[in-house]
Amino acid sequence: MPERDYYNILGLQRSASRDEIRKAYRKLARKYHPDINPGNKEAEEKFKDVSVAYEALSDPEKRKIYDEFGEAGLASGFDAEKARSYQQCFGRVQRFQLQYGRSQ
Repeated sequence: MPERDYYNILGLQRSASRDEIRKAYRKLARKYHPDINPGNKEAEEKFKDVSVAYEALSDPEKRKIYDEFGEAGLASGFDAEKARSYQQCFGRVQRFQLQYGRSQ
């Protein structure tokens, strides 16, 4: 399953404020709510996506993790500190390979 862009789902820029996130969510939640669209599976799926996006972006800690690691960062059992350590180590390896790969 491709990674979803929560900002795109809510129709927002990454720099959106908490108030903008809340307003976008409320507007879309009303539009796609199952009570407004009974039996409409597409609207039901969009409502679920909007709700998941809002849950992640409305919480400052979850938003920070989402911005850094994407949807995978919010998965159960994800360890942000281990991921950061891996990224730092992998970055050093890549720099080493670029430095010494070019000099040969």
